[in-house]
Amino acid sequence: MDPIYLLFFAALMVGTAKGGLATVGSLAVPFVALVMNPVTAAAILLPVYITTDWVAVGLYRKTYSKPNLVILIPSMLAGVAIATAMVQFAPEAILLLITGAIGLWYCLRAWLRRTPAVKTDAAVWPGAGWGVLAGIATYITHSAGPPTQAYLLPQQLPKLQFAGTIAICFAIINLSKLPGYALAGQFDDIDWSLTPWLIATGILGTIIGRRLTQWLPQSAYVRVIEILLFALSIILLVKGTAQLLA
Repeated sequence: MDPIYLLFFAALMVGTAKGGLATVGSLAVPFVALVMNPVTAAAILLPVYITTDWVAVGLYRKTYSKPNLVILIPSMLAGVAIATAMVQFAPEAILLLITGAIGLWYCLRAWLRRTPAVKTDAAVWPGAGWGVLAGIATYITHSAGPPTQAYLLPQQLPKLQFAGTIAICFAIINLSKLPGYALAGQFDDIDWSLTPWLIATGILGTIIGRRLTQWLPQSAYVRVIEILLFALSIILLVKGTAQLLA
């Protein structure tokens, strides 16, 4: 299949995630990586992530969890800073396996639990730990969903508040990647002629994602997020294992 068509579908996935169906966007780069270099795919799609992030901030500017933002944003920025320093020698395969294992662990624990889930609250140390891991993961593997959601989902936030918290966190974190990507030369050989069209497709996706988020009942919304998280975790585990065995 022509990579261009996959890029547009990936941009739509990114936008849908920013509209409220978190984790769909994390599937975009692994999806496009089936036919092109994942580093190139991530660099091409980063403007789509950034633009749709801020569209999502506009959509969810009144619904978010302030305590979680205070915990997650600084810790995720710290994770991005760590990843920027270690990207030249970071074992991507190991991080892929760790990130995938976190998501798989959360989903299996949630689905196999015999007693009702105990609601948790925003907490500094767990949130900071998950946030640093999410920052590293989003810079190197573009998949912050598993650690972020392993922290947020047990809090059982209302769906719009959950979507708003994710949107604001990722808007700031994805923007913070730009200097590191530029210094690493990841934008040097990219043809930018498709970028405006990809961004427009991503914005369309945010509208679709917002409508689906509003339409889905709370319980169904959580289950959809868990299923998407499970799918992403399996992809990360397969990709990490393949890299280790290569």
